[in-house]
Order: sequence, then C-alpha cells, then structure tokens
Amino acid sequence: MDQITDLNDLRIFVEIVEHGSFTAAANALGLQTSKLSRRVRALEEELGVRLLNRTSRSLSLTEIGRRFHQHCVALVAESKAAKDIVDQTRSKPQGTIRVSCPVGLLSSGIAAMIAQYIEDNPEVQVFVDATNRRVDVVEEGLDFAIRVRIPPLDNTDLAVRPLGLSTRILVASPALAARHAAPQSLEALETWPTLALTSSSERFVWNFADVDGKATAWIHRPRLATDDLASLRIAALKGLGVALLPRELIDMDIRTGQLLHLLPDIATEAGLVHAIFPSRRGMVPAVRHLLDALVSGFEKLNCQWEQ
Repeated sequence: MDQITDLNDLRIFVEIVEHGSFTAAANALGLQTSKLSRRVRALEEELGVRLLNRTSRSLSLTEIGRRFHQHCVALVAESKAAKDIVDQTRSKPQGTIRVSCPVGLLSSGIAAMIAQYIEDNPEVQVFVDATNRRVDVVEEGLDFAIRVRIPPLDNTDLAVRPLGLSTRILVASPALAARHAAPQSLEALETWPTLALTSSSERFVWNFADVDGKATAWIHRPRLATDDLASLRIAALKGLGVALLPRELIDMDIRTGQLLHLLPDIATEAGLVHAIFPSRRGMVPAVRHLLDALVSGFEKLNCQWEQ
C-alpha cells in the first residue's frame, strides 16, 4: 500500500485524540459517533495495526498510534494552511497572473493599464507574454489572452469578455503634410508615401467607411511594411509616410501636434479588444479585478478622445 485510501480518516483520527472521546469528536464534527467508530476501525484495518486502546470508559493511544498521530497532526495542519492560501487568494487580489497580449496592443495603452494595476495591488505579480502569435490559453497555462478582432468574433469554447474598442485613423507628420496639399479625399493621397502592417499576400488595402456609412477600399503600396505597430509609429513621426494606426497608440502624438489626423470624416471598422479565458467559474479576484481595470482603462481613453 503506497498511501492511505481516504485522507479524511486522518482528520477524524486527530479530532478523536484531541477531544479525548468519540462522542466529543462526533459533536465537534457534526457526525454520528458510530460513523467515527467505523472510520477508525477501517483505518486500523487498512494499516494493519491498532491505533487506539478503547474501553467503554477510557481512550488512549498505542505506541504506534502516538507516532502515527504526530504525522497526522502535521498533515492536517498542512491541509488547513493550503486551504488558507486559497481563501486568501479568493478574498483579495494577490498572487500571480499570466497574460498574453499582442505587442501593438501593449504599446497602445494596455502596458500602462497593467502597470497602474500592479501599483494599486502590491500583492499581485503579473507575467505578460508579449507576442503576436495566436496562443492557447489552456495549453499554456494562461489566465487570459488579449486579442483584437473585427466583429463578429470566431466561435470558441472559451469565455470572452469585451474590454473596449480600438479605432484606427490616418495620420501623418506635420513635415510630411507640409510637402503635400491638404487631402480632401482618399484619392488625394495617391501622391503621398504610405506605411502599413505586413500582408501575407503583399496586397495592401485600407478599408474605410464615410460619414454616410459607404464602404471604400483603398489599395496602396507602402514604403514600409511591418507587423510592429511601434515601428510604424516611429516611421510616421519621422515623416516617412501616412500610416493607419490605432487611436490609443498615437493619441498623445496628436495632442502634442507631432502627428496630424488626416481625413477625419472617414473611419475604419472598430476592432473589439477582448480577453479570452478558460472559464468564469472559479476566477480569482486578482484576475477579475485586472479585467475590470482594463475595461476602466479603455473607458478613460474613450473619454479623453471625446474631449
């Protein structure tokens, strides 16, 4: 026999010894005395030794029972300590959170939101996997992964929580704008250099909708194509071309005049920034509160843009 079949019997044994009788232990545990007696007999039979000397009036430990009891007490204490850790984790934000997020989204404000959350919750540790690959939250042991997609979202067995919207806008540096006439339409950008996210087909298309909701597709050939939004922002700031970038990434650049918003009457479809995770059931406060903080962070960004 490698281990005891029912570890609950060890707790029952400890309670009987500590209370000095089956009756007192039964009252403490809310069980029948006869059940405790049966469990101890089963434990002794499984071990092949007598643990207790008992008569109708007295109860005492055998020598092997005394040594066995010492280990049982330690095991019960460890079990309680383990449960206390879980209870503490469920009562307030603490512990480790493992998150995956695309690099561009981190640069677009999520990194700042996570940093603020860590500052507000000193007992929480956050591990962020900054990657553009599609991760498997279950296989990789993640609490959640952050993604941005144009609705409708793909069907999935995972739980989904919307965090906010990501809107892309056309921007250019003042230096680049000074070398061209102010554009009144997409067609006017034909003479402007452009920057774009990489495309597997090497066909670069920007999709827009005007104020009336009419869809327009504009094909262009960029001077620079990359899958790194931060690199596109830097190139735009240097005046290398017009870029279509998430508003949250370049909001401060627009506010400070380092980038200009071109053709504000046209817009792209808003991407839904969302978190995916295995299940809402059993979610610890640290993870739930971080998701709440991300939702609040996107709401604040939207309020800033409306001002």
